[in-house]
Amino acid sequence: MDDADLQRFLDELREGGGRVTTARRAIATAFLDAGGHVTVDDLASTVQAAHPEIAVSTVYRTMEALEERGLVEHLHLGHGPAVYHRSDELHHHLVCEGCGRVVEVPEETLTRFASEIAERFDFRIEARHFALPGWCATCLAAPEPPPA
Repeated sequence: MDDADLQRFLDELREGGGRVTTARRAIATAFLDAGGHVTVDDLASTVQAAHPEIAVSTVYRTMEALEERGLVEHLHLGHGPAVYHRSDELHHHLVCEGCGRVVEVPEETLTRFASEIAERFDFRIEARHFALPGWCATCLAAPEPPPA
């Protein structure tokens, strides 16, 4: 993450009516440095390492505020805690049920699927970000492959 990226992110927060405080700047910096798919607890640990005065509850509230303003989204990848990522980075996820590996899939990969759903069922998918569970090649090739 560079300073210009942070500034754009903070400008978007301001445009949405949000305040940019010292704590929010530190949280935004840590979030952008993480590169996405970060839990609030991991983010809080990173923030508190540099700013012990920032409470975990402040990190939670800030992430909720960022989500309300449309800057971040949360999703569940498998059975773990929710992770956050930027809402302007549209992609989907394949999550291995065996090892937990996550593969990012570009949004356009599922465009044909969404079109078929619209045509066949007269239903428009609002698939901003989601995870499809399954099994990676490594786990499928294991001595005891997953049940069919």
